[in-house]
Amino acid sequence: MRLTLALTTAIAATLAVPSLAQTATNHAAHTTAATPAAQTTAPAQTTTPAAPAATPAPAASTTIAAAVAASPDHKTLQRLLVAAKLDATLAGPGPFTVFAPNDAAFALLPAGTLDTLLAPANVASLTTILKNHVVAGAMTSDQLRAAIQAGGGKATLNTLSGQAITASLENNAILLTDAVGNKSYVDKPDLRQTNGVIHSTNGISLPKLG
Repeated sequence: MRLTLALTTAIAATLAVPSLAQTATNHAAHTTAATPAAQTTAPAQTTTPAAPAATPAPAASTTIAAAVAASPDHKTLQRLLVAAKLDATLAGPGPFTVFAPNDAAFALLPAGTLDTLLAPANVASLTTILKNHVVAGAMTSDQLRAAIQAGGGKATLNTLSGQAITASLENNAILLTDAVGNKSYVDKPDLRQTNGVIHSTNGISLPKLG
């Protein structure tokens, strides 16, 4: 099956938001910050769920590609990067800023979606989706916040897909809004690597596919 605009619309429409209170209760013994709610489906949603408090992670000394491959929370992203052959790009000099959806974000996709994305006929669309999470140049969370402030509350981030995502602040957390209206939060910022920085997110940023 080829990946079409209808399918990406269906993907966006099926992403739901779990209760932030429930998530916080389940993980209160393990973290000092509430785990973020999963990706929203913005246009139907009239209010944005409460944002989690993000805690900066310690610095790392590997490439972005190696860090994603080693992450226990980004196994699905790693599988997709390898299929699209973007792991080699993210092992290069960069620098890059990668907004990396965690496994929980991909788990919200409809059954069979990952298989469709991984089909040879859909490599180009998969590559575009993944590039929609990568920005040229390394931007820390402080730099993102400064850009948001300078932009009057919003910062337009041009991705390698050729489309932009918009960064803003929601309850002091960095909120990303994609071209089709989906929203996600940065839940683990500033995972610094030798060729850039990773900001782990709790949602997928979809581009428009025609």
